[in-house]
Amino acid sequence: MVAHHEIMKYDHEGTKKPARVREPVQVYLDPEDQDRLERLTGQLDSSKSEVLRRGLAALERQLTDPSEHPALRVIGILRGSAEACPTTYDVALEHDRFLAESEEASWASPEDPAD
Repeated sequence: MVAHHEIMKYDHEGTKKPARVREPVQVYLDPEDQDRLERLTGQLDSSKSEVLRRGLAALERQLTDPSEHPALRVIGILRGSAEACPTTYDVALEHDRFLAESEEASWASPEDPAD
């Protein structure tokens, strides 16, 4: 059996029609997602279709842009935090030095109050 969308690619003379710019898609949304779509449509003063297209584009950027990757964003947060690693050298390059200095620092005991 031939699918309907295959038949509709040709006109009455059997000539292939030019491809359409957009294809319809049917999506089933639960009430919460329907409310979210309505809310975004109003906030963006846009159509439901446009909100969904923008959402797809944003999701694609998030998944393909390395700077948007959650793990890489955490690295960026730590890189910018001097308090996280107060050293004068690059810990990524000199991790053995950092571990050794951290271990030695843990050996120093607080002064005994009885002294």
